[in-house]
Amino acid sequence: MREAHKQTLNAIIASPSGSTPAEAQTFLDAHPEIEAFDIVLTDANGVGRGKIVRRHELMSIFEGGRHMPISILGLDITGEDVHETGLIWTTGDGDLRAWPIPGTLVPLFGTQPPRGQVLMAMYHLDGQPMSSDPRLALARQVEILAAKGLHPAGAFELEFFLLANERDADGKVQPANAVLDGRRSVKTEVYSVDHLHGMEPLFSDIYAAAKVQGIPAETVISEYAPGQYELTLNYRQDVMRAADDLVMLKRLVRAQARRHGVTACFMAKPIEKYAGSGMHFHVSLLDKAGKNVFAEASGETWSLPLLRGLGGLIQTMAESMLVFAPHANSWRRFVSQSYAPVAPSWGVNNRSVALRVPAGDAKNRRIEHRPSGVDANPYLVAATVLAGITRGLDEGLDPGPETIGNGYESAVTRTTMPVDWRAAIEAARASTFLKGALGEDLHRTFVAIKQSEYLRVARTVSELDYHLYLHEV
Repeated sequence: MREAHKQTLNAIIASPSGSTPAEAQTFLDAHPEIEAFDIVLTDANGVGRGKIVRRHELMSIFEGGRHMPISILGLDITGEDVHETGLIWTTGDGDLRAWPIPGTLVPLFGTQPPRGQVLMAMYHLDGQPMSSDPRLALARQVEILAAKGLHPAGAFELEFFLLANERDADGKVQPANAVLDGRRSVKTEVYSVDHLHGMEPLFSDIYAAAKVQGIPAETVISEYAPGQYELTLNYRQDVMRAADDLVMLKRLVRAQARRHGVTACFMAKPIEKYAGSGMHFHVSLLDKAGKNVFAEASGETWSLPLLRGLGGLIQTMAESMLVFAPHANSWRRFVSQSYAPVAPSWGVNNRSVALRVPAGDAKNRRIEHRPSGVDANPYLVAATVLAGITRGLDEGLDPGPETIGNGYESAVTRTTMPVDWRAAIEAARASTFLKGALGEDLHRTFVAIKQSEYLRVARTVSELDYHLYLHEV
């Protein structure tokens, strides 16, 4: 048995991710200037973890993968081990094998000396998927739908703040000055084109970086708070690549902002008196012929698959909120009339609901899933949303009446949802749906990490505690 284990350790297998050495060789031939590569594995929190390798190491990674410790998927947001995940000493903190994700080997714009990047996914030494890898959880939901002859397409929207590196006089974060001329804005300039001009050098570099990485970044707008912006991504027929786009876009926005002397912030609610940042997920389902099954036929109000998909998402939303709002700060975003949904509701062309059906041509019919903050892991969000849609289709679920008008004042109230982070953790822990959506191992890993982070926050005595209570009680 020991000999068989040794053979597994030493075996060189074909890449289970579908990557090939030819992809690496073609890239190296096209980019002789690149000297090193970031190899990036996305953990449960959406944090990119990995290594920087030298140019000569890249080919061996595409030929045989790269050993990485299993514990890399059992870390909390600070990078500390969470032993309750079962991924640390229970396993001896042994190595598994990370493999490149096809299509994600790209140059990094503006690096000196020039570097590249490739996203990775984790597999066991024999090539079986590592079931606590978030990207592979999404792959499993895509496979479940494929078995039904359905293929999810989608795109994410990225909202974020550009903040000054220095705090204000009260120690609070503050919007960054315009990188063009240093001008400061302290008011909401939603949809202001002139305001965008002040960040033109930064956004020009973001677009240039996205172009060299093949990321379909499109419209940028000034959002509903000082220093807040939104970038949209073009729709992908491959939802896996849509999630990769978001992971890669966040990395390049952060890097380019840093080069321009400002901080790109992906907290859900960095400034208490302004709206937070969401990560809306647009999704539709295509049949084998490429037809959108959410599109209604002539004379039909809504297609049955669309309504059933909405029904599944509404039924499973409460127990899934930990995926959509995974951090303590996430829950500060859910304030009435802050453009963040507070109830499991749906509506047409209505931004006060959780599930919006955008207006437009029927062939582009889709669901806009709005609960997730920008701090959520896009792989877990997409996996959970697809699992909810699948449940709706399988069980023929009805979404109930459409919300008309102000969704914050609708009959569907917040009492049907977790009211805070702790309640969301408990709902997720007890959820058989979420266990199926993520897989048992990732469900255990994710909930254990969130519980550990909750305890860290709960025992922390903050400056606000002193302000409220030090001289009063």
